[in-house]
Amino acid sequence: MIRFASLVLVTIHSFTIYSAAGQAAAPQAETAEWVARQVDKRDVGRDGSFQLKMRLYDRQERLRERELTIQTMRPQAGSGGSKPAGDGDRMLIRFTYPNDIKGTAFLVWEHPEGEDERFLFLPALGRVRRITGAEAQDNFVGSDFTYEDISGRELDDYSYTMVDQNAIWSGADAKPIPAYRIESRAKDAQARFPRIVSTIRKDNFVVVHADIYNRRNERQKVYDVRRLELIQAIWTLSDVTMADSGARTHTELALANVRYNIGLEEADFSRRELERK
Repeated sequence: MIRFASLVLVTIHSFTIYSAAGQAAAPQAETAEWVARQVDKRDVGRDGSFQLKMRLYDRQERLRERELTIQTMRPQAGSGGSKPAGDGDRMLIRFTYPNDIKGTAFLVWEHPEGEDERFLFLPALGRVRRITGAEAQDNFVGSDFTYEDISGRELDDYSYTMVDQNAIWSGADAKPIPAYRIESRAKDAQARFPRIVSTIRKDNFVVVHADIYNRRNERQKVYDVRRLELIQAIWTLSDVTMADSGARTHTELALANVRYNIGLEEADFSRRELERK
């Protein structure tokens, strides 16, 4: 699992060479790092707008529901094919239901050459709280996803090892699909979840399953894609789940009203927009 649009939405969009079959052309050696970079490069459009339903189950299987809107944007390459210096992905999440969390918003500014910025607006307090790097692996608003799962991981913060170059993933229809399995190890010795073993489809480089290990090297969390759809020629993770065996909880995320390439601008991801009620 490289990043949450690897998990759900946001990946950095950059140049990839494609074969006639529409897949990324493989190099002579399909290394784990090469696979990770194809995941990171996966096309998810210039920008997007989504509605998201979050279902949170506690250890007694009691259900809480939340609804969110999400907007994403990534920088466009300049005339020379390179991204503008300093630019990175943008994401704004706003909770719309229930009333006790309505208006809470989460803004992410990615910086390829530096630490990402994450801001959480709490309307009840009327203030913005900055999420530090040390908090990135804390749970996102009580769910089983972390802030890092939602906003994304930096590719170079991990090292990669091939576990199985010829794995098989069986989707919701139980049809076997060729896949890679790679291990990602955090370079940060203080990482809460230092090891992740991801299953990645070979045909579209979507992360469809991940086993997430804690510092005791115990598999604590499991991520699964339950529905994958092709929308506007972009592979979209429409239904995913994250389960935490330690807490005995799980969270489901379902996308609706997916729209890509709608013309969002930098101003749509400002601090002022974050605090709009």
